[in-house]
Amino acid sequence: MQGEVKKFSIVKPTVDTPFHIDFSWWKQHDNNWRVFLVSCLCPEHKPLFEDQKEEVLIDWINPETAEVTSLDGLQHILMSHCAKQPGFLANDTPLVDLVFRVFLTNGNSPQSPAELAQQLNQSSSKILQTFGGMQVYRGIRPYQK
Repeated sequence: MQGEVKKFSIVKPTVDTPFHIDFSWWKQHDNNWRVFLVSCLCPEHKPLFEDQKEEVLIDWINPETAEVTSLDGLQHILMSHCAKQPGFLANDTPLVDLVFRVFLTNGNSPQSPAELAQQLNQSSSKILQTFGGMQVYRGIRPYQK
């Protein structure tokens, strides 16, 4: 459910704890979330969304489960097209943004710091230290079913 507020778990995350982008948390806690997403768009789509101030929901059908969900059109085009472009995961990207972009490229499938570390050639403890504390960056939080 989109308006649902998820609470922090009191269990301390480990390198095996799955994380994901909690878009609903991010939208509630950061007024600039759309500005950041627009900055991640490819040159083809950036002009289409730069002046769009409000969220436009689309119906998205999961190709594996056939489940229909409402999804922000900006998030959809970012994950389905822009994140697939060459250079989206540039090596010189800061860690927080790089992990965020990994979640965009994989459709926001939960991944642990250990899995992310292998993909990014980074330290799993550094990734855990960055995302496992009380400070939440770009809505990246432990995944809760």
